[in-house]
Amino acid sequence: MVSNRIVECIPNFSEGRRQEVVEAIVTTIRAVEGVKLLDYSSDPSYNRSVVTFAGPAEAVKEAAFRATEKAAELINMEEHQGAHPRIGATDVIPLVPIRGLSMEECVTLAEELARDIAEKLGIPTYLYEKAARRPERQNLAHIRQGDYEGLKAEITRPERQPDYGPSRLHPTAGATVVGARTPLIAYNVNLATTDLALAKKIANRIREVRGGLTAVRAIGVENKEKHTTQVSINLTDHTKTSLYQLFERVKAEAQALGTAVTGSEVIGLLPLEALVGLARDYLGLTDFEQGRILEARLFGE
Repeated sequence: MVSNRIVECIPNFSEGRRQEVVEAIVTTIRAVEGVKLLDYSSDPSYNRSVVTFAGPAEAVKEAAFRATEKAAELINMEEHQGAHPRIGATDVIPLVPIRGLSMEECVTLAEELARDIAEKLGIPTYLYEKAARRPERQNLAHIRQGDYEGLKAEITRPERQPDYGPSRLHPTAGATVVGARTPLIAYNVNLATTDLALAKKIANRIREVRGGLTAVRAIGVENKEKHTTQVSINLTDHTKTSLYQLFERVKAEAQALGTAVTGSEVIGLLPLEALVGLARDYLGLTDFEQGRILEARLFGE
């Protein structure tokens, strides 16, 4: 990646069970010159896959478009079922400025991608986070309210019409959300209960909008593959709430409700500084920073 304008892209696709479909989508991303595939993973219970790649801004935009096109060919939202909220085959495409471009320039890139998807593929698109044109659409959950089925019934209403494209869902691909945002950590905490209402209650207690932890968005979901429930979390700023603080809060809420935490998982990638903060908080280190890590000092990371 020789360009100085580097963008990270983390599209979420509504397919986590047919690995051949996931591989076909990933192959279209790999084929774009200059783009580096960093990670991808699938969850059968969510029926969802998350892909992470990065590269020069224009190459990333092209890869995201091609992946959306391929997903529209292979995923039929009329047949889709999964535990995670979703409104489209390519459900959401976050763009994150990494180097050499401002957030405002990343917003412009998101707008261009959203317009291309709508005009060339006939998929209605919404803008969210920093790219949102309406304050309420900064929050992805607001756009996805009611999931695919709810949006299908309400997309003609003025408040639910897309930012680009027709006020009707694509026959198979549904709708897509595109946005620009700061780095985010996707983090799931597993609970020792199958009680979905309890998982939702914990999520409600920890999310920022309900007076919980700063920069935390959370939902309670069922994970049928693991025969349990999860608190599925987006941590939008790990400098305001650390992973340690987040994990301990979920543990405390679970204990208060008569259950326990059995483990947790990171989806996709996370910044090294988030792990440094985790060690700092857990061990009570007063002078610990990334430069104290051997590999970081050796390799200049």
